[in-house]
Amino acid sequence: MPSFRVTVTVGELRVGATADSVLPTATAAVAEMANVEAADVGVRRGRAQLTVRFTGDDDETAMQLGAHVASVVDTVARVIDWSVTRRVRGDWLPVAPAR
Repeated sequence: MPSFRVTVTVGELRVGATADSVLPTATAAVAEMANVEAADVGVRRGRAQLTVRFTGDDDETAMQLGAHVASVVDTVARVIDWSVTRRVRGDWLPVAPAR
């Protein structure tokens, strides 16, 4: 089963949300639909960036999951950008949205 990552860049917190709730929110959103392999938060270009790795059936399903995660995370922090990548022979390659 392929391994994917959803990466979400977030801005300011929503009213009532705490910083330590954002990564668990993203992880729980992935766990609703897939097996979570790992989760991490970091800083890139001065912005918080969440990464949740998961297994999935195919690119289309992974992109649907990415959109779901971005939507759920947006309830606790403003989502600036999100993307999904797939593990291919040691590299993480971008998954393109279905057309």
